[in-house]
Amino acid sequence: MIKKTKELDDFHKLLERKGLKYTYERQKICEEIMQLREHFDADSLYDRFKRKQMRISRDTVYRTLPLLLESGVIQKSVGAGKREFFERTRGKGHHDHMICLDCDKVVEFHSKEIEALQEKIAEEHGFKLAYHDHRLYVYCQKKNCQ
Repeated sequence: MIKKTKELDDFHKLLERKGLKYTYERQKICEEIMQLREHFDADSLYDRFKRKQMRISRDTVYRTLPLLLESGVIQKSVGAGKREFFERTRGKGHHDHMICLDCDKVVEFHSKEIEALQEKIAEEHGFKLAYHDHRLYVYCQKKNCQ
């Protein structure tokens, strides 16, 4: 059993605000993600539960990921293929990605200026920013990429 953490608490509070139940399955999904070190997609997360013979459905995994995004436990990330990849935010905190279009090199970065500007733009349009996925597609400094 994983001890109560800020991530579990934030997730639980979000579910309460939305009038959703903090089910055993949702708790286990959150706990499993907090143990991951690598980027993951919904199917690989579901496969982890299947290998452990835990009765958590693929649909529950898919429905829980947007809630974990909104609560700040995970963020969208980059990975191979066209599927959506995620990573936990604990340890790294929120960050964005630059991806080279030629060699697929990934650089993680954080910009206080970009974060503040996104908040300001959302506010100017009458919105409150919940989370975002910011990726810059670039050509890196390698001679053959540029």
